[in-house]
Amino acid sequence: MSPKKHPKDVVSPIIPKAHASKHSAPKHAEVKPTSPKTDIVSFEDFNFSPELMKSIKEAGFETPTPIQAETIPLLLAGQTDFLGLAATGTGKTAAYALPLLEGLDGHAKGVQALILCPTRELAKQVSEQINLLARYKKTKSLAIYGGSDYGGQLRALKEGVSIVVGTPGRIIDHLERGTLNLDNLKTVILDEADEMISMGFKEEIEFILEKVNQEEKHQTWLFSATMSREIRKIADQFLDSPKQIQINKTEVLSNSVKQYFYMVREDEKPDVIGKLIDQVPGFYGLIFCQTKALVTELTQILKSQGYAADCLHGDMEQNARERTMKAFKAKLVNIMVCTDVASRGIDVKDLTHVINYSLPRELDLYIHRIGRTGRGGKEGIALSLVTPSHNGLIYRIEKATQSRMIKANLPTDAELITIKVQKALADFLAPAAEGAMGIGLVQEQIAKTEWKRAVEQMSKEEIIARFLAKTLKVKKKSTQALIDHSELRRGGGGGGRDRDRGSRSYSDRGPRSYSDRAASTERRPGDHAPRARPSGAFKAKAGSGEKSSSPHFKGKPFRSPDA
Repeated sequence: MSPKKHPKDVVSPIIPKAHASKHSAPKHAEVKPTSPKTDIVSFEDFNFSPELMKSIKEAGFETPTPIQAETIPLLLAGQTDFLGLAATGTGKTAAYALPLLEGLDGHAKGVQALILCPTRELAKQVSEQINLLARYKKTKSLAIYGGSDYGGQLRALKEGVSIVVGTPGRIIDHLERGTLNLDNLKTVILDEADEMISMGFKEEIEFILEKVNQEEKHQTWLFSATMSREIRKIADQFLDSPKQIQINKTEVLSNSVKQYFYMVREDEKPDVIGKLIDQVPGFYGLIFCQTKALVTELTQILKSQGYAADCLHGDMEQNARERTMKAFKAKLVNIMVCTDVASRGIDVKDLTHVINYSLPRELDLYIHRIGRTGRGGKEGIALSLVTPSHNGLIYRIEKATQSRMIKANLPTDAELITIKVQKALADFLAPAAEGAMGIGLVQEQIAKTEWKRAVEQMSKEEIIARFLAKTLKVKKKSTQALIDHSELRRGGGGGGRDRDRGSRSYSDRGPRSYSDRAASTERRPGDHAPRARPSGAFKAKAGSGEKSSSPHFKGKPFRSPDA
């Protein structure tokens, strides 16, 4: 099938055209909802206990998201198995955490709930959010994951916690050591189940669920962004007549994320990345690369050009990862370059952009990448760099996700200069600028040197243009634009990093990694290794004519990278 042609109109990724429409595409297999429509407009409509309602208000929760409005009443109604499908970043954690906390016995001893997460980062975030919501209830949550000290986990388990949140590998370690007792377990929750499957933890999940099924009767809640054949098998095997909810049944992706792509050559990509960052005031986002080597190299290039950038990949120690994430969340670093495996579980508020250095062939990876932005009802932007050889992936993504990727033009040099000059002017006019820049000291030095005589024959515009050209490292061919730029007189705002982009040859090794997955396979230190599984476990049997129900690209079987 030849790639679908896009319309000739090209739009800006900053101000999308309102008339951009979605492609029509066949519907995917759906989870049939079993709940009635709700009229929930605020969290007070759930009739939570005063203790829980107090923490909800203090956490700043106001209006429930669709998955919360549909799910919470079902889970509050009584013990039931549950299957919930919703795009990444739609509020699934609160959707299960609030009814879980409301239903737990604060006076009972032992672990009452077990939550499985794909990564240590997500396990920590879920546990922190639960403890935040449970501050006025007699309930504690503990995160246990690989790469951290056993001693602290053992002490906390011995002291007693009601909720354990952990990665499959470390949970199994504690079960086999006998340090995690599930005799009083009431609820098991699988968070981002599709991510755990894609990371190779299917057999770990089955082992844990079979283990807890031997205990007293409990309820199982499964949450996923996608419904693959493997997720369906787990649901059929371990969920008993579950109530089911699917949000955005006609859309796999959240409609709060706008998607754009740029047609570029491989050797243009580093320069293009800089332009995309420079054109956005207050850029704060993730850049996804195929391999660890590419992540490291791109990060070094960005740093050398003056960007506040850092990286995450599977070879990093846990302490280094935590320091990097702390700096990123504090916005000391505004650009994070990462691999898919290393980024799993990242939940950072207010990300403005996600950039795909190259498109992944696996649909689930694309969904989880761009789902990092556009959270909490805010609009996010996903930008993808696409080479001519990968043009066909655009139509495949659009068809599979029933969404639209819009072709956009790169900003011109003159447009980037305008942004930089506006940013320089905004900084220049800032109230604290005079004291911070030490203007008095500089004036003293000017009087003692040849500066005054050197600029006597220049106009104000030329002096400013020369200064900005040097400061912003503008190429010679673009200097005239500074002299002609009228914003110097009117004022304005804007942003963008200062950098000197020279001509660089930089090849994206992503295309090779599509066929050679070993290049991008990585496991983070401390994670429990998935048990051996037969080769091709996620592929249809050759010659059998069996087709997977997973929404991956036609003819491109999903390959699971290790985590």
